[in-house]
Amino acid sequence: MPFTLTSPSIRDGASVPPRHACTGENLSPPLSWQGAPEGAKSFALVCADPDAPSGTFRHWAVFDIPGTAASLDEALPPSPDLPDGSRQAVNDFGKPGYGGPCPPKGHGMHHYHFRLTALDVERLDLPARPTCRQVEAAVRSHALAAVEIVGLFER
Repeated sequence: MPFTLTSPSIRDGASVPPRHACTGENLSPPLSWQGAPEGAKSFALVCADPDAPSGTFRHWAVFDIPGTAASLDEALPPSPDLPDGSRQAVNDFGKPGYGGPCPPKGHGMHHYHFRLTALDVERLDLPARPTCRQVEAAVRSHALAAVEIVGLFER
């Protein structure tokens, strides 16, 4: 079975619904995966927008997701620490947790890459309140496989 990432809210190549953007409820989307590679001890998810005017903007990172997990619920609280042991990084808005799509008005279509990586370690060696960029960097040396869906959004 191939490693896949899906969401009932965000289809690959389709628009991100307003409920998951700054123009709506700004809720993190529900995500689920299957077919993780053998040896996956944890997962990390990063959502980034490479179309931002100042360069890639990181909207969300969840890491230390247990290797037994197969989903993330919708509307995760904006807390650094989640009940299952997962952690959320500080996004480029300067806050822990999810910050939905919010491109400048009239800037055109932006692409939001929700990238899930299966890791060969249970916990990443990161500071207490890491940034999404620090999570991205730490993931690189522990990646077994990655999958992504790309949502589109413009204002």
